[in-house]
Amino acid sequence: MENSLELHKIFKNAKDFMPINGTDYIELYVSNSKQAAHYYKTAFGFQSLAYAGLKTGLNDRESYVVTQDKIKLILTSPLKSGTNIGKHIDKHGDGVKVVALWVDDATYAYETAIQRGAKSYLKPVKEQDNDGEVVKSGIYTYGETVHLFIERKNYHGVFLPNFIKWETPHYNPKPVGLKFVDHMVGNVGWNRMNTWVKFYEDVLGFAQILSFDDKDISTDFTALMSKVMSNGNGRIKFPINEPAEGKKKSQVEEYLDFYEGEGIQHIAVATDDIISTVTALRNRGVEFLQVPKTYYDAVTDRVGKIDEDLAPLKELGILVDRDDEGYLLQIFTQPVEPRPTMFFEIIQRKGAQSFGKGNFKALFEAIEREQELRGTLH
Repeated sequence: MENSLELHKIFKNAKDFMPINGTDYIELYVSNSKQAAHYYKTAFGFQSLAYAGLKTGLNDRESYVVTQDKIKLILTSPLKSGTNIGKHIDKHGDGVKVVALWVDDATYAYETAIQRGAKSYLKPVKEQDNDGEVVKSGIYTYGETVHLFIERKNYHGVFLPNFIKWETPHYNPKPVGLKFVDHMVGNVGWNRMNTWVKFYEDVLGFAQILSFDDKDISTDFTALMSKVMSNGNGRIKFPINEPAEGKKKSQVEEYLDFYEGEGIQHIAVATDDIISTVTALRNRGVEFLQVPKTYYDAVTDRVGKIDEDLAPLKELGILVDRDDEGYLLQIFTQPVEPRPTMFFEIIQRKGAQSFGKGNFKALFEAIEREQELRGTLH
């Protein structure tokens, strides 16, 4: 059981000199944005929202925006060779480039971050159209991942200036119950975790709310270490993983090899009914990691009474863990790209503020089985 009695006190340790309201959007650079948008609609229940590209005056890239409740994904592809977007995809494969943070003042956020040691990605710029104006700015974080600060208090359009509404009247699969981004996990290189923990503390005023070492996150073969960073209101949580010594190559090492650098490993999205959400996702072809059925033999002894029947959890492969504020249910998809890099976590919190420490061993053994099939566990 994970101890989270002090979590709320720790949240308050976050120094909100740069208040962040929440996640604004996540932008993925992908090889084929049109097909990727269709995939996220079909498989994950996202809805069509906005478009930018040749029809809006862009000649170097095309972006489709899909949404589900509070989650917004931008899927962006280059329209020509030799672009920075194309070079990013060539090196890393499809993956997250931008984690955009919603702020009240993007200029203040940028200037404060730069003063506190951040590297500039985008100086404050005002974008406008007939629906108002948005101020954007940005900084680099680990690898080539960036944080954009988005100030939209003077904007009333569908998404951002110079995007137009994207309507698909004849094809809009139903949502599957995804609500918001719960957390996003970054994988960084050997001995780099504490560097980035300090970055989030110093530059963005985050606090470390949890820490796991290689004794917590290990199997007979592989291990990693992780620290969880959060802003003051708890809406932005960034676990940061680094490899640890093990007999074989860990999932973090595999990610770093195939992504060819540091980056976002997985996006955890929340639901209020994980059984119906995962059932819908599975029926639409989303593939999940599977733990051995024996995992469920002792689960109630470990976590105590839960509201859900164990049978559908076992049938779907949903994991359960408890801390002293409640319990959580979680499951992880297979990688959603050709490279074994980015994947999604589906999570339902029933009071728990933690991250499923009790599930780590079973989860990592499931990942190792997939690595064995890929020939990368050596």
